[in-house]
Amino acid sequence: MTAGGFFAVITAELVLLFIGISFLVGLLHEYIPEERIRAVLAGRRRGTGHFIGAGFGALTPFCSCSTIPILLGLLDAGIPFGVCMSFLIASPLLNPVILSLLVALVGVVPTAVYAAITFLAAVGLGALLGQLGYGRHVKDVMVERDGGCACTAESGHGPRLRRALAFALSLFRHVFPYLLLGAGIGAFIYGFVPEDLIVGLAGPDNPLAIPAAAVIGIPMYIRAETIIPISAVLLEKGMGIGAVMALIIGGAGASIPEVTLLAAIFEKKLVAVFVGVILGVAVLTGAAFSLLAAGGMI
Repeated sequence: MTAGGFFAVITAELVLLFIGISFLVGLLHEYIPEERIRAVLAGRRRGTGHFIGAGFGALTPFCSCSTIPILLGLLDAGIPFGVCMSFLIASPLLNPVILSLLVALVGVVPTAVYAAITFLAAVGLGALLGQLGYGRHVKDVMVERDGGCACTAESGHGPRLRRALAFALSLFRHVFPYLLLGAGIGAFIYGFVPEDLIVGLAGPDNPLAIPAAAVIGIPMYIRAETIIPISAVLLEKGMGIGAVMALIIGGAGASIPEVTLLAAIFEKKLVAVFVGVILGVAVLTGAAFSLLAAGGMI
């Protein structure tokens, strides 16, 4: 396949997959609005709340523009800090679009492993940060209410289907340039970058490839929609799957825009801890994937 052919095929696959999964997520938001989840979280003990918080994070929209306002709403509603952190860690790493793209990239079993590791990390690390008292480093930020509520919207299956489709198309318009960018970079690597170069720098035999990929991913601000088509080529060219996973988590979990927004509501110490948590999750997941790959399990 030529570089142009690769670009056309992977773009078509990702576009169809993205719109379909986004539509399903839009339907989910219509029937399970944020206010209902917030009420459920408020009535739960911390242990159960961490699991629900991480699960809620996995169902939310897919960028910091939506994650941070929801986080503010949870904190303002008195949800325990640790539960809010479980939500914050899970939100950029476990949404259905990212998981569906990963299925297309590496298959069902590796994606299930990725989901299990990141979900448990979100639950455990959120609980740990809460127990260590890092909630004291949250700034006193007032949440402005717009008076809107999902329950006042027009009900019925027809209107909900239309709103879900509008949600999917609106989100698609927002991320389409990133999909194109990722497919374009991937096509260039596919057609013009020698395999030996990638294997030498980030192959499975390089012990520094995983932490280096995690560190590089954090400041790069590579959206998951961009890095996943690139990762497909990197894997084909010989990059270790552990390094690819570390790069995805680093880029998606602690992007520069998200960290900048968090600095408005978190003190510097907590922002640094959050970045360190994402770095740790990236390295841990990458190492786990490398071990599973070495054992022939994925």
